[in-house]
Amino acid sequence: MNCLHARLEQESLLHITGPDTLKFLQGQTTCDTRTIDKSGSLLGIFCTPQGRVICDFLLCELEVDHFVLRMRRSIRASASAAFGKYIIFSKAELDDTREDWEPYAVWGSDAATVLATLFGDVPTERFGAVHGDNFVIVQTDQRGEQFECYLHESYQHEQMGDMVQWGTESQWQALQMANGIVRIEAATKEEFVPQTLNYDLTGHISFKKGCYTGQEVVARLHYLGKPKRRTGLAQLSVASDCTAGTAVYDAESGRNIGSIVNCCDVEGDTTVLVAATKDGLINGLHLGAADGPLLVSRELPYPLGSD
Repeated sequence: MNCLHARLEQESLLHITGPDTLKFLQGQTTCDTRTIDKSGSLLGIFCTPQGRVICDFLLCELEVDHFVLRMRRSIRASASAAFGKYIIFSKAELDDTREDWEPYAVWGSDAATVLATLFGDVPTERFGAVHGDNFVIVQTDQRGEQFECYLHESYQHEQMGDMVQWGTESQWQALQMANGIVRIEAATKEEFVPQTLNYDLTGHISFKKGCYTGQEVVARLHYLGKPKRRTGLAQLSVASDCTAGTAVYDAESGRNIGSIVNCCDVEGDTTVLVAATKDGLINGLHLGAADGPLLVSRELPYPLGSD
């Protein structure tokens, strides 16, 4: 059976509860929370007033007036603190300490069949969601082969282990990077405007929802400007140390023209998402120095456009 699962140790859930939760998020984030219901989830980002990305997230409902933002564990506390500056007068509360719900990934051509057997139902579209008393399942791809599962501590986790082979979190990350979804980590928070990370192309931003923190900057660049940099997908040509924030250099000019945003290694095969000038993405990039290891470009599942 072609199905793997992994505990997502690098991911976490920021809990937001209360009757004003969606109203609060509507005024602070780029996604239109008026469109979410229990059968779906939403990609979004939260920015500084200057339009720099504090965190990316996947928003979904656990229970009535109880939502979670799935984000990298390394930024959960800082994101919660940033949200906390604005939530004071809302009937909503943040909790960045809860660990009673845990994120898992399940993937493979038989993933939907296995999940339907385990939970009785499964989403049928990208970012669709199904709920139970102690679980939420979200489909993250178009084909229905990649899922995130948020499991309460009361769920008998061994049930999944009995049916599904263990994979690794790095394998899952490589799949998500191939989808072209950029993740904010501790090394990159508040470093980039959304367009540099392709968030205007990946469904993280609603340009029709109205005002939110940083909206003026984000909208101005969308309607009146062009991003100086975009994010591309690549692989390292040889084994080499790679971390988020590592500089990259244009293969023709030798100039520093960007940096690594995300990277993961699967059995010596390193995949990266790299923010750089469009010319640099075309010319080729070297990691860490002008004569460093070459990044071999891979095709994203969406076009970067003509901007």
